[in-house]
Amino acid sequence: MTTHSNKFGTAPVFLTAISTILGAILFLRFGYAVGTLGFWGVILIIFLGHLVTIPTALAISEIATNKRVEGGGEYFIISRSFGLNIGATIGIALFFSQAISVAFYVIAFTEAFEFFFNLLADKYDFLLPRQAISLPVMAGLAFLIIKKGANLGVKALYFVVAILFVSIIMFFLGSTEFSQSAHLPFSKDQFRNFENFFVVFAIIFPAFTGMTAGVGLSGDLKNPSKSIPLGTVLATVSGMILYIFIVYKLTMSASIEDLTEHQLIMGKIAIAGSVIVPLGLAASTISSALGSVMVAPRTLQALALDHAFPSKRINRWLSKANAADNEPQNASIVTVAIAFVFVALGDVNAVASIISMFFMVTYGSLCLISFLNHFGASPSYRPTFRSRWYLSLVGFLVSIWVMFKISTSYALLSAGAMTLIYLYINHYHKHRKDFASLFANSLFQLNRKLQVHLQKRKKMVKQNEWRPSAICISDKTTHNNRAFQLLSWISYKYGFGTFLYLIEGYYSSKTVEKADEMLNLMLEESDEENYVYIDTIISPSYTSAIAQAIQIPGVAGMENNMVIFEYNKDKPDNLGRIIENFALVNSGDFDICVLASSPKKMKIQNGIHVWINSFDTENANLMILLSFIILGHPDLKKASIEIFVVCHENEVQQSKQEMKKLVLSGRMPITEKNIKIIQRTDEISTRAIINKTSKDAGLILVGLREEMVKHEKENTFAGYDDLGTILFVHSKEQKAIE
Repeated sequence: MTTHSNKFGTAPVFLTAISTILGAILFLRFGYAVGTLGFWGVILIIFLGHLVTIPTALAISEIATNKRVEGGGEYFIISRSFGLNIGATIGIALFFSQAISVAFYVIAFTEAFEFFFNLLADKYDFLLPRQAISLPVMAGLAFLIIKKGANLGVKALYFVVAILFVSIIMFFLGSTEFSQSAHLPFSKDQFRNFENFFVVFAIIFPAFTGMTAGVGLSGDLKNPSKSIPLGTVLATVSGMILYIFIVYKLTMSASIEDLTEHQLIMGKIAIAGSVIVPLGLAASTISSALGSVMVAPRTLQALALDHAFPSKRINRWLSKANAADNEPQNASIVTVAIAFVFVALGDVNAVASIISMFFMVTYGSLCLISFLNHFGASPSYRPTFRSRWYLSLVGFLVSIWVMFKISTSYALLSAGAMTLIYLYINHYHKHRKDFASLFANSLFQLNRKLQVHLQKRKKMVKQNEWRPSAICISDKTTHNNRAFQLLSWISYKYGFGTFLYLIEGYYSSKTVEKADEMLNLMLEESDEENYVYIDTIISPSYTSAIAQAIQIPGVAGMENNMVIFEYNKDKPDNLGRIIENFALVNSGDFDICVLASSPKKMKIQNGIHVWINSFDTENANLMILLSFIILGHPDLKKASIEIFVVCHENEVQQSKQEMKKLVLSGRMPITEKNIKIIQRTDEISTRAIINKTSKDAGLILVGLREEMVKHEKENTFAGYDDLGTILFVHSKEQKAIE
């Protein structure tokens, strides 16, 4: 069977957009705006409004020429750029805006029959409700779209747009007594009532929001990458030019009183205005309603095709299309049902403000997508139509600003509603954790710029503060790895950490495949609260891996300044090669931590014990700083730091004074009661004192000196059998605690 989809050219895009741009607001509110603010005030509104619409038109034109825009128009672009969950959130809001817009335009259509309502009221004293016209018109639209589809809708657009343009031409050709007696009033027209500027702006702005209406037909276009840019930009620019000339004509043709008091002032100016202007209003509103009633179902169908709704049955029903012409019949039924409800209510002024908010979110999103694509500089982003990044940024920022200027309460209400929609969608689509490449590319570029900037500034800026940027190389994965746990504690709040899983061997397709496999495994093992950068390293030996790793910059851009080794106290097979490589690491500007893991359960709530020797002052400050940094992790929120200073009898007073000074000046979560001075005698060794005092501690920190490792080797780490996990700390240079 031959399909009739993708059959439209550029004209429907232009006509749908221009008919929405030249809509009800133009006929019903522009006269009031000119009378209230004056010529220059409304010109300023037009230019401010187009600071949103022109960047949006350029952005959507650019995006449409980079890749094929399928069904759903704006929703398709947003969801494929921001990810399906964020896209569905904006898409649902966009659909309701489009569906309610149908009702808004149908209700405005009834204003074309104002003379009829007035006649019945004056002659027969009968107040005919507006629904007497709006509901039958809505029924006609529903029949047209559900039964005949967009094809007939586009044909109708040609007819109503022709009437619309005839009425505008007759308006320009019209003349009044005021215009014949006036002397270029716009040249001396004052900018009046500035305090009401944004009140009038809120009334006028919806007139500018129709430029993306034609984008919703994307799935029915022969060549979207050509038709969308050409039709959208042409409609936007044409609309802006026509607005300026219409404002000029209104200023030249009517007094301030007439402009503010007569809703259809254009009818008093145009040739045969009492007939042609109501016809033009009817044409503009019905064409806008036609455009919205064609676009909204396609947005809803695209949402259903992406499984945006929680029920598979609902998604399947909404996504269903006619076999003959691919029309979204079921989505059209839902659209006209929503429109019928609001037409029956008869007053959608409050809802219209919410509609404007959702449209502004959509326009801001489109501009942000364009800006992020420029900033991200992905090689796959090669649009044939190019906007400018600064125009897209201006469009995004002005969109947000205008939202709050129109109505802060509605802006906050819209933001709250969209947040709730997103949380709900994210709840039932937990598996869709798609971090869109658009964000990733932008973050890559931002990270690169920051890294290069930091490197250039490095020589100029003196680093007064110290914080750990630690690296750990291990042949064990992250699962149940005490070294990785320590790295997580260090990296959670104050420090930075990189964990490298070592694959010993030469670089080959086989080892690369294994590296990818292990990296994916470790990323699955790590939880969302992990702040350690995880990767793999392929190297012929442990020593060569260390030599490679310590030369690369840290994950935060600052140089790595700490290396963490780890061995098992019960099976210290790894201790030998740690000692062998101690001097290699120490030859650089690295602090060294050796974690002696115990098979005993780490009772971290029992606190951190820091042991300081009077002859090992260089390591003292680093151990205290590390214990404070580790304490920042939620796992240790109930833990405390205890400091034990081991010294001879003649050093007790000096040690007390130094530790008291440290407590006062260091602003650490340590009080004097957490510091214990222990006198050491020749009969009892320091290790015996530590074993006795800290056997139940969660983590013990002990100083480590290079000469001890060099001369005593494995014996340096022996003699702590009664203790749990110990962290031996070697500071390259003394750290300042300020």
